[in-house]
Amino acid sequence: MSKRIVIALGGNALGKTPYEQLKLVEQTAKPIVDLIEQGNQVVIAHGNGPQVGMIHLGMSTAAEAGAIKSDMPFPECGAMSQGYIGYHLQNAIGNELAARGIQKEVATIVTQVLVDENDPAFQNPTKPIGSFYDKETAERIAKEKGYTMVEDAGRGYRQVVPSPKPVDVIEKNMVNTLISDGYVVITVGGGGIPVVRRDGKLYGTPAVIDKDFASAKLAELVKADALVILTAVDRVAINWGKPDQKSLPEMTVEQAERYCGEGHFAPGSMLPKVKAAISFAKTGGEAIIASLENAGKAVKGESGTVVHL
Repeated sequence: MSKRIVIALGGNALGKTPYEQLKLVEQTAKPIVDLIEQGNQVVIAHGNGPQVGMIHLGMSTAAEAGAIKSDMPFPECGAMSQGYIGYHLQNAIGNELAARGIQKEVATIVTQVLVDENDPAFQNPTKPIGSFYDKETAERIAKEKGYTMVEDAGRGYRQVVPSPKPVDVIEKNMVNTLISDGYVVITVGGGGIPVVRRDGKLYGTPAVIDKDFASAKLAELVKADALVILTAVDRVAINWGKPDQKSLPEMTVEQAERYCGEGHFAPGSMLPKVKAAISFAKTGGEAIIASLENAGKAVKGESGTVVHL
């Protein structure tokens, strides 16, 4: 039986440079097309933390050097990242579909996501973006540019920006129409371009929406059967890295919330994925956290961690 599936691609599915990414998405496309070949309606979301940070830093550096007239506002950096990541995914998935003789078109939608300008996240930047730095370099960048830099899950220091919760996906009706018409849709890239509504108009705001939360909101709005959050590990585990580490094939919402409260999941890594899964599971859908290579098995219930009511 076919399903409507929203796939949230993690950073491991994308490269650190445009050249690396273009090559890597050729492999990323294969398990996605496996799901399409099985008859599922597939919608793809993706992160953009490293990419939007590199775009913002590159434009700022060029402006400071006088090579261009101004830097690039953060919402526009998000739109640029949606465009080039979307192009790479669209190209790779389209090529893989054609190689298998599957006549399906792929569309990337530059997507705005509504946030509340009174969201407390604007007063507490937490979303890591851009490259990793050692402590000394991070402190220098923070002093020179006024960025907030924090240690990220033991991997180094990164800039953090506000990460408000998604309220609505502005282009949801367009996305729904394309899905229903048989297109493979790439949307809410990087969590979507954060916008606020004032006086009946939408305005971009400097922030990055967590792609897992945006994917959960999108899955809710398009009435998906499943939200599949892909990451580097095959299953969620409690007591990570300890002798009593335990992988979990499933969690109820109640169990998942308890594990979150007990601090089992790293804030810059697994925690937002589990919280996003909880959010979608509360709407009655099935949320799955799994590795990219086992996406097909996870949808069949043979791999990954399922979060449900």
